[in-house]
Amino acid sequence: MAIKSIKATDRELEEWFRKIKTGEIKLPRFQRYEAWDRKRISSILSVAVNNLPLGITLVLNVGEEVKFVDRYLESAPETNGRVTEHLLDGQQRLTAFWRMMHNNYEWETYFVYVPEFDNVDDSLHFDEITGYCQTRWPNKDRKFPLWADKPNECFNRGLLPSNLLKPGDIQVEIDDWIDAALQSEKIDENDVDYAKSLKEYFSNKEKLKAKIVELREIISHYNLPFLALPETTPKETALNVFINMNTNSKPLSLYDIIVAEVEGKKGESLHDLENDIDVIYPKIKNYFELSGLILMTSALLQDKIPNQKGMLEMDKSVMIEKWDKLVYGLKEMAIFMESQGIYDKQRLPTNAVLAVIASLYTHIPESGDKRGALELILKKYIWRAFFTERYENSTASRAFGDYKIIKNIFNNVNKENGNKYKLEDVPVFSNEYKIVDKEELKIVKWPKGENVLGRAILAITNYLGAYDFADGQRVSREHLQKREYHHIYPDALLKEAEIDSFLALNCSLITNTTNRSIGRKDPLTYLEERYNWTSKDVVNHRLKSHVIQIDELANGGYEGLTEDEKNEKIKNDFEKFIDKRASLISKAI
Repeated sequence: MAIKSIKATDRELEEWFRKIKTGEIKLPRFQRYEAWDRKRISSILSVAVNNLPLGITLVLNVGEEVKFVDRYLESAPETNGRVTEHLLDGQQRLTAFWRMMHNNYEWETYFVYVPEFDNVDDSLHFDEITGYCQTRWPNKDRKFPLWADKPNECFNRGLLPSNLLKPGDIQVEIDDWIDAALQSEKIDENDVDYAKSLKEYFSNKEKLKAKIVELREIISHYNLPFLALPETTPKETALNVFINMNTNSKPLSLYDIIVAEVEGKKGESLHDLENDIDVIYPKIKNYFELSGLILMTSALLQDKIPNQKGMLEMDKSVMIEKWDKLVYGLKEMAIFMESQGIYDKQRLPTNAVLAVIASLYTHIPESGDKRGALELILKKYIWRAFFTERYENSTASRAFGDYKIIKNIFNNVNKENGNKYKLEDVPVFSNEYKIVDKEELKIVKWPKGENVLGRAILAITNYLGAYDFADGQRVSREHLQKREYHHIYPDALLKEAEIDSFLALNCSLITNTTNRSIGRKDPLTYLEERYNWTSKDVVNHRLKSHVIQIDELANGGYEGLTEDEKNEKIKNDFEKFIDKRASLISKAI
């Protein structure tokens, strides 16, 4: 349907506020939530008080038929009044104006800085009137800094709270604030210069009043022009205009676009569906952003590559029809990953396997021998993915390639020649992708960053329990919060011998308390300290859960050696330790 040429219409901020207050203007549910940070919000306040243009908004006129499920702007009153407009573009601006003019952000308070009122030496000292945000923080049930709630201290800094400028009749609020702001200037009747001081007080009061009136006039009559789509505009046309015209400084994400498409086709809120998953299965998001997992898994369930192209191409109606399958797959994926000793995204070697696992679980029975057999394939798949080069590049297309063949194996699908698919037909299991060997393991770098092999080495120890050296606690999702990346051979000791300590094979996850107690002690010293607290067998069991061989670790005795002798011994001890641990990790793989 062609739409007649639309021209921008002027509308003052006071009128926008009236419509928000009465509930005449609302947001389509598919709109994302607040995305602007305090810097951006302060910036539009500066623009407005200096009466500079801000851009055009877009609304859809609402007639008898309300095309979209809607919601109120953040913190706007829920009036249940008749909706006349849906705000398609400009919600970040209007939400910021509304909340800023009511100063109802929890941890930010907004002001207009007026240089002529600034009497503090170390204050802001901008050259012109500007918007300013003061961040707040809690301390003993109070909001700090305390001065931000004290009119006299704000005024002394040249700061006028932005809520004094909100359109509407708030004269009592303004008068109360002015009286409190000038409290320190009130005159003692016994003052010898009483008449002069009184004159100065009223002069300052009138000057402050005049400035507030001036700023309120600017804000109240500030023009936010808009384009209006007629109420006869088809739903899908309105959505396309929304997607194409979005003018936010933070562009629409792929997820934002798909949210809009799902709303248009199925009348379902993807935000609400996502929130339901998060409430029921909160562990899923430990591995990756939930919205991303939803899109990648949905693409695979429709045999699409889990990349941007595949996600845009997938049928959004089918996506919703398969929603229960999607939820089941994601839930099972999280349970499976935890069973493999992988608890969070920080320790996950590659996120490319997540959607594959979730999608494949929709082809696995809920119980029985077949489930056990197929889960064994999943285990082989993820560890092979971690310890080959398969997922170093082009991860989405490679995940898709592996998924297709494993799905055929799960469903007993035959090849074109009539033969069954076998595990070696899956690319990740082919001879093209060799499992990393011992010598490669020895040079893998520290696992804290996004290092697939480094994290994979650490994942093996977590799978085996990674019991803490000192308190003996097994690693878990909760216990990981207390763990730190520990140099088995201390960094300080190796630095003295000019040896790189940041190798994955020199890393273990232990509690922060244990890490602090070890410090730069050589391995022999801290092992002997552990033996004083518990038996040698218990300590050895804990070390073996980290794939650490006790004989190669029990080194030390560097006292009394010359510098050269000491460095040579450290080098030899460390090389033997790394070599032995590489052999053990290789065997574990």
